[in-house]
Amino acid sequence: MNKSGIQLVAFILLGTLCLNLQAEDVSFKSAIAPILIDNCLACHGSKKAEGGYRVDTYERFLSAGDSEADAITAGSPDESEMLQRIIAEDECFRMPLEGDPLSKEQIVLITQWIKEGAKYDADDPQAVLASIVPAPTYPDPPETYPRSVPVTAVAFNPAGNQLVAGGYYELTIWSVEDGSLIRRIKNMAQRTFAIRFSNDGKTIIAGGGSPGQIGETRLFNAETGELQQVLGTTSDVVLDVQLNPNGDKLAIAGADGAIQIFNLADGKSVRTITSHSDWVMAIAWNADGTQIASASRDKTAKLFDVETGELLVTYGGHSQPVQGVVFHPNNELIYSSGKDNKIHWWKKTDGKKSGELALGGEVFKLHQSSTFIFAASADKSVRQLDASAQKEVRKYVGHADWALSSAYHSDTQRVASGGFNGDIQIWNAEDGKSVLSFVAAPGISKKE
Repeated sequence: MNKSGIQLVAFILLGTLCLNLQAEDVSFKSAIAPILIDNCLACHGSKKAEGGYRVDTYERFLSAGDSEADAITAGSPDESEMLQRIIAEDECFRMPLEGDPLSKEQIVLITQWIKEGAKYDADDPQAVLASIVPAPTYPDPPETYPRSVPVTAVAFNPAGNQLVAGGYYELTIWSVEDGSLIRRIKNMAQRTFAIRFSNDGKTIIAGGGSPGQIGETRLFNAETGELQQVLGTTSDVVLDVQLNPNGDKLAIAGADGAIQIFNLADGKSVRTITSHSDWVMAIAWNADGTQIASASRDKTAKLFDVETGELLVTYGGHSQPVQGVVFHPNNELIYSSGKDNKIHWWKKTDGKKSGELALGGEVFKLHQSSTFIFAASADKSVRQLDASAQKEVRKYVGHADWALSSAYHSDTQRVASGGFNGDIQIWNAEDGKSVLSFVAAPGISKKE
């Protein structure tokens, strides 16, 4: 028997000794899928499939790759190529390639699961792994940040006296009056890319994830910070979340290229739209909630019918990745922004461009409030546009680095923006003057 065979026997014996103490079989969704997500998905997923082998679903995990050898043979660990690869001593053959080998405990779990018949204990064997695993509990954020992090999402609370910002494994809530830290909401994904409040203001909706591993939308009680629900779990980060005007449906878009729509009351999936060929960077509902517009890294913006999921029109005028999208107040035009350093507006009936505004750098997400549209840009500014007149009203300056995100509170006439260097800037919309500037990182002193 060769070394791999001897090692395999040892792991089987160890696994039998340890797992015979358990009353239940090894769970694929709770024990095996998380191992695959953490260690295998980056090289064997939908976007990258080394050796023609994918592990992003149970069905694909069991299927052969280019070698045509059975990846998993139920009941036979020694005939399962996947297991042989992870226990191999030769680093050129062992998986994960160029990564740390799996732990003995992980190998024991996989071995025992195969011995027990490689059973599937979720509903759909074609579902992506991230959607079947139990919602993770994330590590606590650092008590004090060693350095600031890019602020890729901000949102005013309904009263306008607090600002929520994305942090590192948390959401941070700051006073709009003096920039002091009010609260921290933990158990959030590593990075946050979108923050919204429910229509009644009682729930904070935050989308994010860990790049290349998991994306999800978490719903927190706005008063207590308690986690209420996790929706739209997928294999890569969630980049945008938007409520329909009635506030009863939630659309989620992400780096997996899909748009998911859920009923907010019960969390049930309504529809999944997969027309884009790359990341969906932003989404927007029209005024009556019958249509959704999207912006994608595939260099297009699109318009869909919500009821059927049908693609209605595609706009390809940017010729660069598209990063923001909102509807014109008259519901006949759509605004989109992108890496071509421009904001375009185009007809939703035929996708023909009606106009454009050039900025000094790439334009990130667009934020709409009433007739105003706000655009955060790599030129270190936020622009306010009068959508009806289709012209710039004001330019907000003060960031020392890219302005990545923006928010507007109409009652208090405040504009906020998060920067690449971790700064938060708040301005008075009536005259464009800066009223507050601070660093959105606990433990780092406010800017003077």
